[in-house]
Amino acid sequence: MRLINSNKDGQNHASKHTGMNRMKWVWSGFLIVSLILLTACGQSTSNNAKIVEDKVNVVTTFYPVYAFTAAIGGEDANVINLLPTGVEPHEWTPKSQDIVNTSKAQLFLYNGAGLEGWVPNFLKSLNSDTQVKSVAVSEGVTLLTAEGDDGHGHGAEHDEEHADEHADEHTDEHSDEETATEEVADHHVDPHTWVSPKSAMIMAENIKNSLVEADPSHQAGYEERYEELHAKLVALDQRFTEQLSQVPNKEIVVSHQAFGYLARDYGLTQHAIMGLSPDAEPTGQDIVNLAKLVKDEGIKYIFFEELVSDKLAKTLASEADVETMVLNPVEGLTKEQVDNGDDYFTLMEKNLQNLLIALK
Repeated sequence: MRLINSNKDGQNHASKHTGMNRMKWVWSGFLIVSLILLTACGQSTSNNAKIVEDKVNVVTTFYPVYAFTAAIGGEDANVINLLPTGVEPHEWTPKSQDIVNTSKAQLFLYNGAGLEGWVPNFLKSLNSDTQVKSVAVSEGVTLLTAEGDDGHGHGAEHDEEHADEHADEHTDEHSDEETATEEVADHHVDPHTWVSPKSAMIMAENIKNSLVEADPSHQAGYEERYEELHAKLVALDQRFTEQLSQVPNKEIVVSHQAFGYLARDYGLTQHAIMGLSPDAEPTGQDIVNLAKLVKDEGIKYIFFEELVSDKLAKTLASEADVETMVLNPVEGLTKEQVDNGDDYFTLMEKNLQNLLIALK
């Protein structure tokens, strides 16, 4: 009996051991597949991207700069985007791996105009032997200023700091330091340049020039792909110009003050619930005043955006008895937008269609 029981126990133990091994193999396979999928889905983020030795390596700070750089760089450039999918850029700060990648890269492209307040300290944190060149791609855009505190020190104060600190460390860099000094004013600089196709054209050209300078052997490819991107931006600009010139209303109310360049370039007037930062809290009186404006001007929609809370936009819409609608500042993509294959152009087209609905 003991022998039989012992045999059964051995069989049971072997069976359990085999089952555990199978379970381990299943979990291992699951983890491998998961890692492959995560790597495939996250190639544009610093969490999974790696430096490639035989290509020009370019680190970009957030989605619009990444999208334009990837389009122009094509197969000749390895583009690493710092900001992960679904993250709003105003509050994001870089991680240690971002410092490692950027130290090894040839180009660091950021928007500038005060958007990335962390850039001066980030550049100081890079390895002492780094050869990376930093470029503010909004250089050459005629910048707007906005009244009031944005809640996070973006704008003039950051640009002044940038001009002082960055010039000390990179005196041979081209004129992004000079631009930073010119941006200093009594008001905060509006950094949301890319939201207007007209400004996006300037940014795209700056990116192309930076790639050509860093990697002249692939100039022909960069020039060709830049021309393709430029043609798409020109066509987008023409659609905004032609169609928005025909709408009877010109006033828009938005969740945060991200559409100044769009409004300036296409004849609109922007009223924002919050400041330049989507976290700059309005007062109760601000909401009351905006609700009165909405009623007085016959505004039919309050615009909100996907990457920040729509609570205040819905509060104002309820107060003024109007509807809400999306107007996307294209600061980044949500996971759903990535899955749908959306990009800068599809989101800007949706913006145009929503503006046409709201302003008719």
